[in-house]
Amino acid sequence: MIAATPSPWTRELASRMRTLFWLKGLGTTLWVWIFFIGYFHTLRHPVHAVTVMPLTVFDAWVPFLPWALIPYLSLWVYVGVAPGLLRGLRPLLVYGFWAAALCATGLLVFYLWPTQIPPLGVDTNAPGFALLQGIDAAGNACPSMHVAISVFTALWIERTLRHVGAPPWLRSLNALWLAAIGRSTMAVRQHVALDVVGGVVLGGVFGWASLRWSPAEPAATGAERLS
Repeated sequence: MIAATPSPWTRELASRMRTLFWLKGLGTTLWVWIFFIGYFHTLRHPVHAVTVMPLTVFDAWVPFLPWALIPYLSLWVYVGVAPGLLRGLRPLLVYGFWAAALCATGLLVFYLWPTQIPPLGVDTNAPGFALLQGIDAAGNACPSMHVAISVFTALWIERTLRHVGAPPWLRSLNALWLAAIGRSTMAVRQHVALDVVGGVVLGGVFGWASLRWSPAEPAATGAERLS
């Protein structure tokens, strides 16, 4: 029996994932850790009056769904995909710069305009929700950084998938993962619809700008393509 030959795009994605693997992993972990320091500081020490975000008709359309905690937490896997698929140190540094700028802008908004969601019905007896409510309180609501970082990540993944010639189903999977994370922020009662809109705008602006002014990725060598 002849073994199936991997398609060029699968070999290319695998090669990209192996490139600078430890630097990508450690860098992403450090970036998330630094962001959380700023996030929780602004959350617990607001310097201005906190604005309660209003509800809209769209909030009534999304019920509380305990299982939505799974896609909600999957963000912390998703954020590693985009840098993990980059080839070369320069694109990785450019990505890190823009990701840091996005997070810094979000934290600046939280500092200048603290927001929180109104009281919403949450079953804290559902697995994981008592811990979530205790760690991530109702503040730092708008824009949703969960959504902003997801949109930013999705745009970079989409560029890479197009570049390597990935099939439409894989690109659709990326879009579905983004949508699942976005919806989950409302379904677990961490955000309201206006927070999600703010996150889409923030992530979209930084995603577009970063891709518009980022250098082209270096092409894979022949040896790398065959690895």
